[in-house]
Amino acid sequence: MLIGHIEEIVRHPVKSFRGESVQATNVMEYGLYGDRSHTFRDDTRNDKYLTITQFPEMVRYAAKFAGVESTQEYPKVEITTPEGKVLEWGDPALLSELEEKSKRKVSFLSYTPENVPLGAIEEEHVQLVTDASLDKLHELWGESVDQRRFRPNLVLSLKDKIPFIEESWFGKQIKIGSEVVLRLNRHCERCMIITVDPDSSEKAPSLLKTVYKERKNNFGIYASVIKTGKIHVGDEIYLVD
Repeated sequence: MLIGHIEEIVRHPVKSFRGESVQATNVMEYGLYGDRSHTFRDDTRNDKYLTITQFPEMVRYAAKFAGVESTQEYPKVEITTPEGKVLEWGDPALLSELEEKSKRKVSFLSYTPENVPLGAIEEEHVQLVTDASLDKLHELWGESVDQRRFRPNLVLSLKDKIPFIEESWFGKQIKIGSEVVLRLNRHCERCMIITVDPDSSEKAPSLLKTVYKERKNNFGIYASVIKTGKIHVGDEIYLVD
């Protein structure tokens, strides 16, 4: 059954940095190519990752792959700082800046194109939200909702604009385009990260309160990869029982 198409594809080359919207990408066994493949180890917290939770201004750093996807090695990762400087992953100046701003000792950590551990991606391989649910949350919250707050990998444009219909699909699979198959698993439970404005890093606690009150703290869904392949913006999506 045709349920819609891909409206936007977003991958995050650096965990907790702003992601990049792309027209096409490969879906690997762990999720979108290179998603959360580069991260900062927080050496003040027993080698845990540094994230927006500890340092909200991370959302103002934009990361992108500057080159063609390869399974041998990642293209160069370019990072634009809030002040507009363009640095490369591994640049000591980037590390120094983050340490100074976050008041933490951090270090670079990256994984291979073939294997990004689930810990870096957090809960599941892929996170999805739908246009109908975003529109409904706008209505519930009373303010414009920027999908970047939720850090989804895929934004789905539904054929039938029914808010939260995706929550009835748990246990089923979707086929995207001609190759990729995902299994829809469960809710995405939200935390303070959605309160952080992706442009200013200012917090809006009322958004999380609204999601907690109206949606039992759930928004978006998690999926796992069943069949890898390439996806494109505009690809049709079919629900498979």
